[in-house]
Amino acid sequence: MDSTRAFIGDVKRLVIKVGTAVVTRSDGRLALGRLGALCEQIKELNLQGFEVILVTSGAVGLGRQRLRYRKLVNSSFADLQKPQNELDGKACAAVGQSSLMALYDTLFSQLDVTSAQLLVTDHDFKSIEFRKQLSETVQSLLSLTVVPIFNENDAVSTRKAPYEDSSGIFWDNDSLAALLALELKADLLILLSDVEGLYSGPPSDPKSRLIRTYIEKHQGEITFGDKSRVGRGGMTAKVNAAFNAAKAGIPVVITSGYAPENILKVLQGEDIGTLFHRDAHLWARSRDVTAREMAVAARESSRNLQALSSEDRSKILLDIADALEANQEQIMKENEADVAAAEQAGYERSLLARLALKPGKITNLANSIRVLAKMEEPIGRVLKRTELADGLILEKTSSPLGVLLIVFESRPDALVQIASLAVRSGNGLLLKGGKEAKRSNAILHKVITDAIPDSIGGRLIGLVTSRDEIPDLLKLDDVIDLVIPRGSNRLVSQIKESTKIPVLGHSDGICHVYVDKSANMEMANRIIIDAKVDYPAACNAMETLLLHKDLAPADGLNAIVFALRNKGVTLYGGPKVSSLLNIPQAESFHHEYTSMACTIEIVDDVQEAIDHIHQHGSAHTDCIIAEDDEVVETFLQQIDSAAVFHNASTRFCDGARFGLGAEVGISTSRIHARGPVGVEGLLTTRWILRGNGQVVDGDKGVSYTHRDLPIQS
Repeated sequence: MDSTRAFIGDVKRLVIKVGTAVVTRSDGRLALGRLGALCEQIKELNLQGFEVILVTSGAVGLGRQRLRYRKLVNSSFADLQKPQNELDGKACAAVGQSSLMALYDTLFSQLDVTSAQLLVTDHDFKSIEFRKQLSETVQSLLSLTVVPIFNENDAVSTRKAPYEDSSGIFWDNDSLAALLALELKADLLILLSDVEGLYSGPPSDPKSRLIRTYIEKHQGEITFGDKSRVGRGGMTAKVNAAFNAAKAGIPVVITSGYAPENILKVLQGEDIGTLFHRDAHLWARSRDVTAREMAVAARESSRNLQALSSEDRSKILLDIADALEANQEQIMKENEADVAAAEQAGYERSLLARLALKPGKITNLANSIRVLAKMEEPIGRVLKRTELADGLILEKTSSPLGVLLIVFESRPDALVQIASLAVRSGNGLLLKGGKEAKRSNAILHKVITDAIPDSIGGRLIGLVTSRDEIPDLLKLDDVIDLVIPRGSNRLVSQIKESTKIPVLGHSDGICHVYVDKSANMEMANRIIIDAKVDYPAACNAMETLLLHKDLAPADGLNAIVFALRNKGVTLYGGPKVSSLLNIPQAESFHHEYTSMACTIEIVDDVQEAIDHIHQHGSAHTDCIIAEDDEVVETFLQQIDSAAVFHNASTRFCDGARFGLGAEVGISTSRIHARGPVGVEGLLTTRWILRGNGQVVDGDKGVSYTHRDLPIQS
C-alpha cells in the first residue's frame, strides 16, 4: 500500500488493449460512446508526450453482427424456418476488421490524430526479420505521433478456429498485447475490461472483493466467473497475459474500459484497477489486507512498542532521524516528482507550497525527532497518587490512546511528525495522505518503517493509499480510538459526519491580528508581515487584520498597507476599509486565504475586536499588539481561542516552536486536547490500584483516608 504506483512517473511508452466487451454493446453493436472516450484519452496522452500503442478486439464480433444482418436481409421466410448454421469466424473477422478500422479512423480524424492499422498472426512472430521490421515500423509511426492499432489477423490465421485454438506464441489479443509490450519495450501495459479489475470471485458476487495488487498466492484463491460474453477468454486470459508480462518486467494494470477517464487516472498514479508487477510479492501485505486487519495489526504492534524500555523507544526515534538524513537525496527526488506532477495538473500555489519540502526541511524534521527522543518518558508517568485506605494506594498514570487514524492533505512533512509522535507516545498509527503527495509519502513511510525493529512488527505505522478504504476505517470504532483530520473544512466535516470515532482537529485557520491604538507601530509592522508572509499557506498565518479606528486617520494604517503591498500581499477590505482605501471588499470575513492575501477592517475598540473574532474566527490563533496592560488582559482573558498571543506572531502556534518536538495538528476542539497537539495530546490516563488483600464487603471493613501522596520520581 505504500509505493506500488511509484513507477508511473517513469512511463513513456504504453500499450493499451481494449477488449471486445468494451468495444461492443450487449447487442453486438459498437459502443460508440466508450470508443469515443478511448480515442479522446489517447489524444490527451499524445499531447502529454506519451507513446501509445493500441491493441483492439471486436472485429469478429462486429463482423458477425453485420453478416447476420446481411444473411437476414437475403433470406426468404422459408430459409429462416431452417436450422441456422454458425457463421464462419474467419469471414466475420474479414468483414469486421475493415469496419472497425474505419470507425477508429473516423474518430481519430475528428481529434486530429492519425492512426495506422497493423494486422499480425501468430506465425509472423516466428520470424526474427519480422520482429525487427515490426519494431522499426512502430518506432517510425510513434516518432510521427501516429497511433499504431494492432489486431490479430483472424481472417488468415492458421488457427483452426479463432475462439477454440489456444496454441502458439500468442493465442488472443490479451496475450498479443503482452507480447507487443515486450517486443516494443513498453513501460506499461493497460488491459481494459468490462469490470473494475480482478476480483476474488465473480464480480456479481457481493462477497467478492477487488484485488488491488496481484501476487502469486492469489492464484489459488480466485474463483473465475464465466468467460467473456463475446471475446475469447475473459478475465482468465487477461490474468495470464498480465502475469506473464509482469514477470518479464512490464507493469500491467487491468481496469474498466467503461469509465471515461480510467487510462488517464492510471497514468496519474491513482489507485484503480488491479496492478501486476514483478515486485508485487514485496507488497504482499498491502493491497489485500482489510481495514480491520490493518487497525488490529497496528494495535498489536503498539503493545509490542509499549513493552520496550524507555531507552529502546528513544533509540527507535534516533534511528528514524538518522535514516531520514541518510535517505535525504531520494526523499527530495520523490518530492520533486510530486511537485512537478502537481504543477502540471494545475494545482493552486498554496497547495504547491504545502507540498514542497524546502531545502533543509529533512534536517529540521530529523532534529525535531531527536528533541522528542530526549523528552521525559511520557508513558506510565504517575500523575497523581492517593492513599484510599491504609495499604491501599491508587495511582493515576499516563497511557497511550491506542490506534490513531490521521487523514492529512498535501504536506508530506506531516507524515514524519505524526509518525514520530506515535512512536514516542506508544500508539499504533494509520496514515492517509493526499494523492498529490503519494510518492513523497511512500518513500517517507518506507524510510521510517524500515528503521523500526522487526520485534515491534511491521504494521505499527500503516499507510493507506486508496480513498476507498477510508469509509471502512471510519466504521471501526471498536479498534480505532481517535481520528485526526488535517485539511480543508470539507474534509473535516465529511469525516465528522461519517464516523462514531472521536475526531480531533480544526477545520479552518482564520487567524486574526488586532492592532490597538496603544501599539508600538514599528513592532506591529514586523509582526503583521511575519504573520502573513512567513508561510502564507500555514493554518497559523494571519488572514484578518483588525485596526483600532484611531490608527486610520494617522499614518499607522498607510504604513501597514504599504508594507503588506510591498511584500506582494493582495488586500481585501471590510465595509469600512474597502471604501477608505479603495480596495475590493471581502466576500466574507470567515475566509481562509492560505495565500498572499488578507482582509483588513477597522474596529472601534478592543471589545469590538473581540466580538468580531468570536463571530468570524475559527478559534485557532489570535493576537493583540498593544502596550496598554488593561486592554491586553481584556483580550487575553476574553478571546476564546486555542492560542491567544500578545505582541508575537501567530506563526509561533506550532508544536515544534512550543517545544513539543512535533505536532499531529492544531486542535480547536474543547475536549481532550487544544492547540498544538504533541505527545501529551495522544495520551489518556488509567488507574493502577496497589493493595494487600483489601475487600469492599459493603465498606464495613475499610477506613477510607483519601490522602494525597507525593509523586515519587
